[in-house]
Amino acid sequence: MTSHATDVDLERLLREALHAADTAEHWRADADEMWWRLTPESGIRRRQGWKLHVSATAASAPEVLVKALGVLLREESGFKFVRTLDQVGVLNSRATPRGSSGKFITVYPASDGDAARIALELHRATAGLPGPRILSDQPYAPHSLVHYRYGAFVGRRRLSDQGLMVWFIEDPDGNPVEDKRTGQYAPPSWAVSPFPASVPLPPRQTKAASRPVVLGGRFAVREAIRHTNKGGVYRGTDVTSGAPVVIKEARPHVEGDASGSDVRDWLRAEARTLAKLKGTGLAPEPLAMFETGGHLFLAQEEVPGVPLRTWVAERFRDVGSERYRADALAQARRLVELVAAAHACGCVLRDFTPGNVMVRPDGQLRLIDLELAVLEGDIALPTRVGTPGFSAPERLVDAPVSPTADYYSLGATMCFVLAGKVPNLLPEEPADRPAEQRFADWLSACTASSHLTGRLPEIVLGLMRDAPGERWDPARAAEALREPAPEHPRRRAASSAPTAVSATDAPPAHPTQAAVDGIVEHLVDSMTPVGGGRLWPVSTQAGETDPCTVQQGAAGVLAVLTRYFELTGDPRLPELISTAGTWIAARTDTRSIRPGLHFGGRGIAWALYDAGRAIDDRTLTDHALALALAPLEATPSHDITHGCAGSGLAAAHLWHRTGDPRLAELVVDAADRLAAAARPEPSGVSWPVPAEAVSEEAGKRYLGFAHGSSGIGCFLLAAAAVSQRVDHLELAVAAGEHVVAHAVTVGPAVQWPAQATDVPTAPYWCHGSAGIGSFLIRLWRTTGDRRYADLAHGAAHAVVERASRAGLTQCHGLAGNGDFLLDMADVTGNTAYRAMAHDLARLIVTERAHRAGHVVFPNDYGDVSTSWSDGAAGILAFLLRTRHQDSRHWMVQQPG
Repeated sequence: MTSHATDVDLERLLREALHAADTAEHWRADADEMWWRLTPESGIRRRQGWKLHVSATAASAPEVLVKALGVLLREESGFKFVRTLDQVGVLNSRATPRGSSGKFITVYPASDGDAARIALELHRATAGLPGPRILSDQPYAPHSLVHYRYGAFVGRRRLSDQGLMVWFIEDPDGNPVEDKRTGQYAPPSWAVSPFPASVPLPPRQTKAASRPVVLGGRFAVREAIRHTNKGGVYRGTDVTSGAPVVIKEARPHVEGDASGSDVRDWLRAEARTLAKLKGTGLAPEPLAMFETGGHLFLAQEEVPGVPLRTWVAERFRDVGSERYRADALAQARRLVELVAAAHACGCVLRDFTPGNVMVRPDGQLRLIDLELAVLEGDIALPTRVGTPGFSAPERLVDAPVSPTADYYSLGATMCFVLAGKVPNLLPEEPADRPAEQRFADWLSACTASSHLTGRLPEIVLGLMRDAPGERWDPARAAEALREPAPEHPRRRAASSAPTAVSATDAPPAHPTQAAVDGIVEHLVDSMTPVGGGRLWPVSTQAGETDPCTVQQGAAGVLAVLTRYFELTGDPRLPELISTAGTWIAARTDTRSIRPGLHFGGRGIAWALYDAGRAIDDRTLTDHALALALAPLEATPSHDITHGCAGSGLAAAHLWHRTGDPRLAELVVDAADRLAAAARPEPSGVSWPVPAEAVSEEAGKRYLGFAHGSSGIGCFLLAAAAVSQRVDHLELAVAAGEHVVAHAVTVGPAVQWPAQATDVPTAPYWCHGSAGIGSFLIRLWRTTGDRRYADLAHGAAHAVVERASRAGLTQCHGLAGNGDFLLDMADVTGNTAYRAMAHDLARLIVTERAHRAGHVVFPNDYGDVSTSWSDGAAGILAFLLRTRHQDSRHWMVQQPG
């Protein structure tokens, strides 16, 4: 084959092979962005069975494909292969999920006998060629590129008990079983392998052994720190000295390039760097490098402590905002010293991030994970691998090695320590606004809630200039840090309990309207009612739900656009709302529905009814009512998102809209079910997660709004207003008392753990202060008990002082937190809370990206999504409330 493997066109190789075999007429070929698929005209098709995978590197893929085609084009089994060599490289990258990596060719044998025969022929044809081990499969033989696993041949998916779409196969009785695609070979117990059992599983994939695995004859593995596609990182013990060690593994052919270099070369480079820094105290001491089974291992001293990323979160949580400031400044100075010391040793780090710095128990810092570091005079491995937000822009396009890239990473890491995060500034189209200016806007917006005061913003911006030659060096940063820090200003959230303010104290208008307009443009233009499985594009990094739901589907977006139309009268929207509502109605079955508000049918009914009402469409409102009254599928879940409380809350909303007594009966029934499921606690009641709902969560007593007592209690308040029953109100109060008992006060802020046995969690809607505060302020309005209002005020403190550290979305971010602050303003009449919400809105808006007239935002994974929970719809809902006096989505608004 040609030595310039990256120039080879795999499609051309396919056409040449089809021509040479004279079998083109026997195959149907089609392609998408990722795969070429070949289906035999006369082949036997199965839904599931033993399938084969063949791995390859970017360098070996052309030859592997030619050899494999020589076998497969003689067969009657369908197959597919990755279209381009660049995609092969991506498939083998260290970031690829372990369950997907390495699968260059997939074969769907027509029978088990064919599977065994084809596997043998492919193994013989590709013997000796390089390719990574496929972790989800069993290798056919030692060092073989051919692997096998039992799984689905066709894409069949269903909703799991958690409301997520999963691939499935069927057991011998026809029952659906999830087809899990993980980094381990785990065939179903009833699937009999037709292949020779010739390759034992690696030690870490077997069940607990009677004695620990010893690597290199010296290092006993104690536990895995993490597993990634490039290999594991393990804690262990040096059996010769008893000292704790860390062992890093590099798998062959991962992140391989056309020259044959891969992550093993990175590990060798790290060993050279550790040797260079030996005795300096800057990094772990190297102990040994060795090879086992073709995998390369590097053993090094274990540095006690926690990664800086963990330290930032835990220290802020434990000591509170004011005490954290001094600690953060001290760490900022240490970071500058650390980078300066590494450079003085002739080492350019290339991946300086909060995850690659350890904080020792004494507070001192150490460098770890130096695989991308380059020593003076050494040849750098070419790479675009880096950490978005922390790697200099030129680093991510493989610019020549320069210490100025480390200056940028130093500034970003300092920002993370001081503010709690670095904003994810998505690329813009066209790129009219310099990244430097966008970052400066964010710094300015987050100053009130972070520790970036005095000269600190100037230092961070100086280190992170767009132009490498204009960046501050560590010496200049150190000099600026030595200047006395000005007194930290009192922030709005750090004051005593807010009192009423006059109209002249109302917050100034923030530039949210342009962002609102741009989001609406994005939602209007991205709706695709024809073709495809989704009405609006969403991110599926956290799993994929039913395409019609509130959480991640069309109902969430429809609800927000309906509200926007009601507030603005935008003439484009009636037709769009009608189209979207019709699309959803055509895909929802009124014979039975899943429970829950965000993942269930009544949440969809809520959105459909309000949409039909807004545009006077009786067809939509009738379908919505039928959907709301449909029988619920059996569920043991109690919560808002998946369970009884969420279904009841939607029924309560629709009862207020319609007055239909059947909906009132559904509300009462849900409340009574929750009463029967409540478990007494020393402080009140809780609702443990039943084992039938989520087995791994069985018995957990969550406190938050999405999955626990606060959301259930909020529904019970709404139910009591419908039923006029004292026992429903008393149960809501008991839920509140359980929540009160587990409040954690740190300074003026009040936080909660996800469940009573945990440490406090981030103050978001899902589990934390924003969601719990949303319940408590309503409980105060109903009961007049001042304790609930005081705790809700403390929850607002927690939300505001952590604003710079938060994401942007409803479920885990500023949009949901801001909605809580607006609730506080509405319930208490105190406009100071509205001012706080405007500060959060300003923070959100600074992270926007402009794309061809649209405004988009990153979710927690850096993706662009339109959904309610983690995308544009949820952000738009909050921003609209800052522009209009409006009620909160998915909360019951009682008449009067």
